[in-house]
Amino acid sequence: MNMVRNILFLVSGLGVFAALNYAVYDKQQVVDSCDSVYLKLAPVDPRSLMQGDYMRLDYELSRQAAQAKEKQTEKIAEAPVGRLIVACDKDGVASFVRFDDGTPLAAGEKYLVYHDGNGHVRLGAESYFFQEGDAKIYEKATYGELRVNPAGESVLMGLCDTNRQQLGKRASGL
Repeated sequence: MNMVRNILFLVSGLGVFAALNYAVYDKQQVVDSCDSVYLKLAPVDPRSLMQGDYMRLDYELSRQAAQAKEKQTEKIAEAPVGRLIVACDKDGVASFVRFDDGTPLAAGEKYLVYHDGNGHVRLGAESYFFQEGDAKIYEKATYGELRVNPAGESVLMGLCDTNRQQLGKRASGL
């Protein structure tokens, strides 16, 4: 009986390991092969902007989508996960167009996956972690740079200044 339990434990562990490796591989594919999209950061309460070694993020696009979601049909308004349609200008800065209702994308439009967080439209990374002592560098952040795949899944690559130049060293976005 112990032998069966050990084998089940080993198989379960290998399954978890395989799933985690696939998730990492999938995100790395987004980083390596997808275009950058820039999301303008929305102002946040300066008293809570810096907490330790991370910055809380909010995007203007999230706020626009949350306002639009209040006016949507029940199907879209109640969906805990969905896709936004965004249009990127010549510099790659995204703006909200509409929620995905099955209508094909127009030229220059992209999908962006969102999660509903109690009326707040979350676009992925809500925090940006950086090295201790680098807070001053990131106070100038104007954009979040995301890599977005065709399905709308994204990875935060970094924070950028008004010219969309990445600030500081690469850190991690969660």
